[in-house]
Amino acid sequence: MSGTAEKTSTRHRGRRWAALVGAAALTVAAGTAPAWAAADHHGGPGSGGHGTVHTTTPIKHLVVIFGENVSFDHYFGTYPKAANTDGTPFTAAPHTPKANTLVTSGLLNSNPNLYAPQRLSGKQALTCDQNHNYTPEQYAEDSGKMDKFVQYTSKDTCSGGLYGAPGLAMDYYDGNTVSALWNYAQHYTLNDNSFDDEYGPSTVGALNLISGQTHGVVSVTGNGSTTDPTQTTTPDPYTVHSPNAQGVGTVNADPDPAYDDCADNNHTSNSALAEMQGTNVGDLLNSRHVTWGWFQGGFAPTTPYNGTSGYAVCGATHTNLGGATVADYSAHHDPFEYYKSTSNPHHVAPASEAEIGNNGQANHQYDLSYFDEAVTAGNLPAVSFLKAGEYQDGHAGYSDPIDEQNFLVKEINALQSSPEWSSTAVVLAYDDSDGWYDHVYHAPTNGSTDTTAASSTTTTDDAACQAGPAAKKGYEDRCGVGARQPLMVISPYARTNHISNTFTDQSSITKFIEDNWRLGRIGDGSFDASAGSLDSAFNFGCPNNVRVLLNSNGSVASVTPIRHGDDSDTPMAINASPTAASSSSDNGATMLSISLGAGAVVALGTGTVVSRRSRRKALGRA
Repeated sequence: MSGTAEKTSTRHRGRRWAALVGAAALTVAAGTAPAWAAADHHGGPGSGGHGTVHTTTPIKHLVVIFGENVSFDHYFGTYPKAANTDGTPFTAAPHTPKANTLVTSGLLNSNPNLYAPQRLSGKQALTCDQNHNYTPEQYAEDSGKMDKFVQYTSKDTCSGGLYGAPGLAMDYYDGNTVSALWNYAQHYTLNDNSFDDEYGPSTVGALNLISGQTHGVVSVTGNGSTTDPTQTTTPDPYTVHSPNAQGVGTVNADPDPAYDDCADNNHTSNSALAEMQGTNVGDLLNSRHVTWGWFQGGFAPTTPYNGTSGYAVCGATHTNLGGATVADYSAHHDPFEYYKSTSNPHHVAPASEAEIGNNGQANHQYDLSYFDEAVTAGNLPAVSFLKAGEYQDGHAGYSDPIDEQNFLVKEINALQSSPEWSSTAVVLAYDDSDGWYDHVYHAPTNGSTDTTAASSTTTTDDAACQAGPAAKKGYEDRCGVGARQPLMVISPYARTNHISNTFTDQSSITKFIEDNWRLGRIGDGSFDASAGSLDSAFNFGCPNNVRVLLNSNGSVASVTPIRHGDDSDTPMAINASPTAASSSSDNGATMLSISLGAGAVVALGTGTVVSRRSRRKALGRA
């Protein structure tokens, strides 16, 4: 092309782009909202059948997959560098952004703990369970020195043929074992600055996920009715911590829920159970007629409630990677069963597929199989919480990262293959760290001054918690934030190969739900009011336009473009090859490779996305 012709072509392109930008500016100036902002969530499936429910983002379906007992370093300590000596091969895309890891911190080889972190292979997937109680986790972090994990949380030997080694709590997996998670991180957003709301085990994390609140518990008799439990005369010391004169206190351990027939090992024991007062996000969703559900493996009883007396029995089991038989259902993993308003004590099934997500006899508590049914039927609730059966939930001692990976790949592949994927976001999060080492410390944002003796050498709250900010509402035994954990957002609207450094915690998920569906806040000292935002994980102006399907071993099976909504245009077409994915972190701009093929779009500097069809209209063409 001659220089003159090239200049003329450039001028023509400039005029065309100017027209396009001008058209977009006129659209914005005229007050026209983006297509997703105007999209309604109509009555019927997805909204509870109670009229129009608007969302503040393009996300019409949020799926929270809540795993068990993982610290960030335990799964991502060397990301994105895998050893590639065994397991599934992993090679990161060029220019993958750096995260705050054992490698970048220099603590992989120079560590203040009694043992340095060691890599675990896939053959060591089944390990001993670590100590992840409220007080030991505090003392392991040693007021930010992060140097006493071996003394306080490491469990180096155990029975059942599980792997153990000196200083086991320090050890980590890489992308050859947790391959699916590393590949999802390559294509979507991984947060390396996310924490437990509080120190402590599963129940604490589960309650914070749905309410940002572990205060408000009373202990009830374990052998009474699950529909009308009786409060104990004296608060049970395991169930209720720092009780007031009415016996109301805080949960910082793992008591089973009061409103669950399958609690207390199917009511074969008489331990005190926990009844939560107050409000959770399910109550808020109900108040706005937004569909939702908690879906858990093993929730369907093997012996149904007879309708008059006794209890339902949850007896389903599966075999894990090591051949051990594991009960599917864990009552203390379902936080909604602690609240009367959102419980399904007798584990009653929904009356029909149409009830899933809506008010009905199951009261939004379902077996995991009903989520799969809803996805297949195109009847995905607006908000779904997924909990794997125990053998697949990732909890050390009875589960493992490989069984967990099988669950994640199955569910996320199904979601990405569904018509509703174009308006869906999946959040992967965890309930606690299991006591696994993580090198990042965050000073308490909520203190606690419980000086009762936890052992001969420790008080319930350590020095850092006692010196922290005053406990919200004066509610003790909620010291946090606790351990750092993985948090991942997988969505057509997630940033691509992105590391988010934004501070978040478990109740950040609650906050996103509240804000997206305009629910308001829970109140009463809930952490939702101060939680960080998930917004940095998203780019609503430029959808990533990829469907990433994985193989069962976590490797990438395919990366294909998706179509959004009912429009025949594809919002974006990018080069989605794993080795050519765009990359970014919160302190840098994302660069995308844009194709202007049929149905493709261009992304303006303001973040406005205009399809080829809109581009023709902006240029005055039919």
